[in-house]
Amino acid sequence: MNKKWIVVPCLLLAVLGAHAAAPEPEPQPKVAVDSAMRAQAIDTLVARLNEHYVFPDKAKQVEAVLRQRQREGKYDGITGGEQLASQLTEDVAGVVHDKHLMVGFDPGLVPPDREVGPRPTTLAEWERLAPPDIRKRILASSLGVEKVDHLAPRIGYLDLSGFPPPFLVAAKYAAAMDKLADTDGLIVDLRNNHGGTPDGVALLVSYFVDERTRLNDIWERDTGVSTPHWTADRLDGKRYGGKKPVLILTGPGTMSAGEDFAYTMQTLKRATLIGERTWGGAHPTRPFRLGDHFFAAIPSARTISPITHTNWEGVGVIPDIAATPDQALAVAKDMLQRRLKGTN
Repeated sequence: MNKKWIVVPCLLLAVLGAHAAAPEPEPQPKVAVDSAMRAQAIDTLVARLNEHYVFPDKAKQVEAVLRQRQREGKYDGITGGEQLASQLTEDVAGVVHDKHLMVGFDPGLVPPDREVGPRPTTLAEWERLAPPDIRKRILASSLGVEKVDHLAPRIGYLDLSGFPPPFLVAAKYAAAMDKLADTDGLIVDLRNNHGGTPDGVALLVSYFVDERTRLNDIWERDTGVSTPHWTADRLDGKRYGGKKPVLILTGPGTMSAGEDFAYTMQTLKRATLIGERTWGGAHPTRPFRLGDHFFAAIPSARTISPITHTNWEGVGVIPDIAATPDQALAVAKDMLQRRLKGTN
């Protein structure tokens, strides 16, 4: 998977956090990167990291490494935008190992930071900001709800590829949970879930609890404020409740907000995870312009569980039961069938 596309939809629209709904790129003229462009990208990257990166001490360490490599002339011969972005990403990753932190290149023009603005919180705001062709494409997509099915009369199956914000996906979740309400156990497949928004995660978790529940807090570097996230009190669909068994399939393709859902359900002891360790990216991220053709995704916040007092950054979410990705569904189905029959 191209890591750039985890970030770009957030940069453009802050909607899906995955590459599936992004528009097809149009051919762009070749951009030759000169010394001035390289210097601007590096200088601005260093400045933005020092201003916004969630761990200020790590930002200073990155600055020291990048400046040293500038003095050594490591970047002087790079004239390709993708190559420079890739090299800077690699050099930064050698210091901080942050899954969401990356530098990207766009042969078109990267908009100024002020034009990105805060994420929309309502459908009306989003429709006002989103270009018509992208708006049409996203609204016609699955919105991350890939499959809703019954694997057996008593076993439900929900395949999710992303967690869009509630104003986009609330109706989809309601329809899915209404369809699954008659099942006695549920398998949620996150093996190919490439992320999204914490609010989308909170909305879906709300279907699996019986009372208002505190989820993860998000601490913002820019403000120093930690904001708790809670489940929704009112839902458009039927609540699945806090007692029926839920199994979640995970793997290396379970990323970002997908990991948030798996981690939250696991720490609440509301689900059993089956599969492999997840991707390992837990820091909410903002895009920043580094120049006409360069941008950086910089984690400016930190997810903190009120239960574990930490998160899954760098380590991933570890499943309760190990299974290869191709066997995880069969293992989960067999386990759920035996559980529903009252056997071990």
